[in-house]
Amino acid sequence: MNPPGVIDEQVFAELQDSAGADFVAELVGSFLDDAPALLAALAAAAAYGDADAFRRCAHTVKSNAHTFGATALADAARALEHTPLTDLGADAGPRVAALRGLYDAAAAVLQGRRHA
Repeated sequence: MNPPGVIDEQVFAELQDSAGADFVAELVGSFLDDAPALLAALAAAAAYGDADAFRRCAHTVKSNAHTFGATALADAARALEHTPLTDLGADAGPRVAALRGLYDAAAAVLQGRRHA
């Protein structure tokens, strides 16, 4: 079941049509395996003030989420990517935590798609 707005059905269907369901299942598996470490690296970059690493991690999350039609996750990651870490200040940690929540929602849907 896809809660409204978690995965764009059209984007996901187009990906499966163009790449094939089996390959998409592999891509989803890689994303689910890699994203937790990427989100941890994003949080660490925020905590240590590493603006370049923060931007790169946010960019990667954005790009990967966009691939699967995880629009809310992609949009939140894009906002982090384009906001200087110094401007986020104390909001960086809560914004990364919110991003993790969006990832968790998308991951739950994608996990179901992977085994469908």
